Amino acid sequence: MSAPVYVVTDSTAGLTSLEVARHRLTVVPLQVVIGGTSYDDGATSSQAVAEALKSFTPVSTSRPAPQTFADAYVACAEAGAASIVSIHLSSDMSGTYEAAMIGAKESPVPVRVLDSRSIGMGLGFPVLAAAAAAAAGGELAEVVEAARVQMAAVSSFFYVDTLEYLRRGGRINPAQALLGTALAVKPLLTITDGRIVPLEKVRTSSRAIARLADITVDRAGPGEVSIAVHHLANPDKAQVLADGLAARLPAAGDISLREVGAVIGAHVGPGMLAIVVAPQS
Repeated sequence: MSAPVYVVTDSTAGLTSLEVARHRLTVVPLQVVIGGTSYDDGATSSQAVAEALKSFTPVSTSRPAPQTFADAYVACAEAGAASIVSIHLSSDMSGTYEAAMIGAKESPVPVRVLDSRSIGMGLGFPVLAAAAAAAAGGELAEVVEAARVQMAAVSSFFYVDTLEYLRRGGRINPAQALLGTALAVKPLLTITDGRIVPLEKVRTSSRAIARLADITVDRAGPGEVSIAVHHLANPDKAQVLADGLAARLPAAGDISLREVGAVIGAHVGPGMLAIVVAPQS
């Protein structure tokens, strides 16, 4: 039997506490700062972030310290890990990947740090694929490969009420945000090579959400697929979107509904809807 491989990720993966426990994952939290008070991602609610943004209370985020990763890797080793695969949000969106790389230098067991080039379940699905490979007895290289295969397969599409929050956090070009505001359009965005980029411009929110569903159906294709619907303070529309996708994609497995955490919420703003599509081989 191969030596145990443990999987580490960060709090932007959008995984539930049940998934974390079931797959024996280690989750390192990012931090969100609301009005000068810092919280671990998950220690304060997404709703609190949404309300702070609406009231113009200062909100920012920060990466974990490298020592936090070093401590997490030591804990994994002490629990029995012979090696570790550590998978994180896009390095173009955060310094988390860099912090993990620094922390890995102090690990008592080998660590492979992977940049998912995504966020939310665009990160979460590769983490779950890696965990499944590890649970099946896969060696380090096999667990890394399972994650990489799922990374290459996932696509993320999302809608925001305004580009202002992405502009404030430096996640989108200020000129793009200004253009969207000036034209009064509802932007659809995607993640390409680890960066948030515009996909389409639609005139109304209802058309934007309908278009989001159409894009998802086209990307999913006829085969087996996993889908996650993310939202921030928009549960009713997210549920309608998920129900519509379930009706149109009979080959899809469970279509999960997940509110984003505080860190992602700080950058996308209230009303956001996102879909992550992960075709299964």
